[in-house]
Parts: sequence; C-alpha cells; structure tokens
Amino acid sequence: MSLLSDLVNLNLSDATEKIIAEYIWIGGSGMDIRSKARTLPGPVTDPSKLPMWNYDGSSTGQAAGDDSEVILYPQAIFKDPFRRGNNILVMCDAYTPAGDPIPTNKRYNAAKIFSHPTVAAEVPWYGIEQEYTLMQKDVNWPIGWPVGGYPGPQGPYYCGVGADKAIGRDIVDAHYKACIYAGIGISGINGEVMPGQWEFQVGPVEGISAGDQVWVARYLLERITEISGVNVSFDPKPVPGDWNGAGAHCNYSTKSMRNDGGLQVIKKAIEKLQVKHKEHIAAYGEGNERRLTGKHETADINTFSWGVANRGASVRVGRDTEKEGKGYFEDRRPASNMDPYVVTSMIAETTILG
Repeated sequence: MSLLSDLVNLNLSDATEKIIAEYIWIGGSGMDIRSKARTLPGPVTDPSKLPMWNYDGSSTGQAAGDDSEVILYPQAIFKDPFRRGNNILVMCDAYTPAGDPIPTNKRYNAAKIFSHPTVAAEVPWYGIEQEYTLMQKDVNWPIGWPVGGYPGPQGPYYCGVGADKAIGRDIVDAHYKACIYAGIGISGINGEVMPGQWEFQVGPVEGISAGDQVWVARYLLERITEISGVNVSFDPKPVPGDWNGAGAHCNYSTKSMRNDGGLQVIKKAIEKLQVKHKEHIAAYGEGNERRLTGKHETADINTFSWGVANRGASVRVGRDTEKEGKGYFEDRRPASNMDPYVVTSMIAETTILG
C-alpha cells in the first residue's frame, strides 16, 4: 500500500510541465456530479484558455444514444487538493454540439440573470449554508446510528464535542481544508442538530461564483466521503420523524441593502419574495415538503412568513441588520438538494428585476 500511496501523491512538477485537469459537470438527475480527467501541456489559470471537451450524454441521462455527444464548456478553475501541484479542477456546464445549453444546464440562465446590467450594478452577495448527512455505506442510515435503531434524542449534537456527539468530524475537517486549498470561499463548518448531520458555509460570494463554488465544494465532499467509505446525502429529510431535516439557507444582500437605509430595501425585497412564494418553493429542491412542516426550525411550506431572529420563518432578518438599519437577510426555504445556480439567480431576479 505504501507504493500505491507514493504514486497517488507523486508530485508531477518534479518531472514535467504537464498537468492534470479534472473536468466537473452536473448529470441528468440535477444532483449527480460527474467528472473525468485530461492531460494538458502546462499550467492554466484562465478558464477561457482551456479546451472544450465532450462526454457521452446517453450515459448520464442527458442525450439520446443515436446523438449522444454533449460538449463541456470550462467556466471556473480551482486548485486540486487531491493531486496538488499545478493540477486543477474545472467546473463546466453542458451544451449541444450546436452550442445550445442542454435542458439540465441551469448555469446558463443564471449567468444571463447575473450579467443583466441592473443586477450587476447591485453586486449581489450570497452566503449559502449547505447541510448534509453522512450515511453508512451499505445501509441508508446515518453514521454512528445503530442499524435499524436510533441514538438519543436531539439536543446534545448541535456544535457538540465528543465521540458520541460529533460523528464524522475527520471527514468534515478534511473537507474544510480541501475547500480552502481549492480556493473556495468556505467561511465555516459546524455540527448540526441531528447526529451525523453537518453544515458548511460558502460566502459571501458574488453572483454566479456562488453556484460554482457550492457545486465544487459538493464535489470535494463526495470525493472525500468516497475515500472514507461513507456516503453523503443531500436529502432534505433523510430520517422521518422527530429529527431535523437538511436545508441550504441562502443569505443574501445587494449593494442597496448594505448601504444606509438598506433595511427598507430588504423589506421591499421580502414583499416581492412573498408574492412569488409558490414559484420559489417549486424551484427550491425536491422533497422539500417533507422538511418544511412548520416544525424543526422551519416554516410551513404553504405559508410565507418573515421575522427578526425567527428561525421558524420563511425569511429571517438578523438582529444586527435590524439594529444597524442595513445588511442582509436569510431565505430559509431552500432544501439541501437545491441547485445553487437556480436559487441564487432566482432570488436576484425576483428582488432586483421582479
């Protein structure tokens, strides 16, 4: 095993200028992350300098077998924490050979919204709180839980310390450091209310970059759990009953909200979100009705509400924002399996262009 480990950790820059680029994209389910690697002649830092590539879309549920070629357009570059050196991770989106975005390419429309002059002028910032659950590999049950049984009730696990409370911390910390190494704007991690459930936060990040960074952070988490022999679940309610679900709360502000008088801008934005509540819920993740029940720090899925420091509301405004009269708000409705391209761009479209 030591020889294999030595080869895996081999520093290519000692022998060649060539690098390995891992191209990453989103598959047909909207949550399955795919990737493959190619050799490039030397280091690259600008995604526009990278070659386009293709893949078999019939094997990912994104094309028919008799016309299966889907084209990858490189969009963002990150450092590769697995291969290190000058090797890179490349976030891509997918197009037909004719240059049209395929139906599952949610980045394309998001980029159009963020490039709108009115939206760009408002410099939208996002902070996304990505919750997830670490699951036993051979059974669909959280790690640290007895198979077919339950641990003690919720209470001691949130930000808990100890082997019986912080289950999977080694995976979480490895992911945290991998994100920082890659250049992702990860701002923190914490253990969540349900044992085996954790959260990482990305942001504040501007515009389309928020979606790119959350997707690559998810990719890194999938790779690390692959190495660790556990699965990661983004299901919004992985365990039925008196257990917290998993969300992806989206903290949001615009330039006008961050400036003096911003609280009034925030209130107007929340009014716009209320009008479009059903449309947002429909786009905020599959299975969210199992999570948004009005219990376990959620608002009921059918009723829009907002409040200051209220974690049982659809939208929460922080005490600091209320006190200072400017700042940001938190949309607590998105599920853990939401598409960050869809959610971030939809919030901008509703609150700025709507």
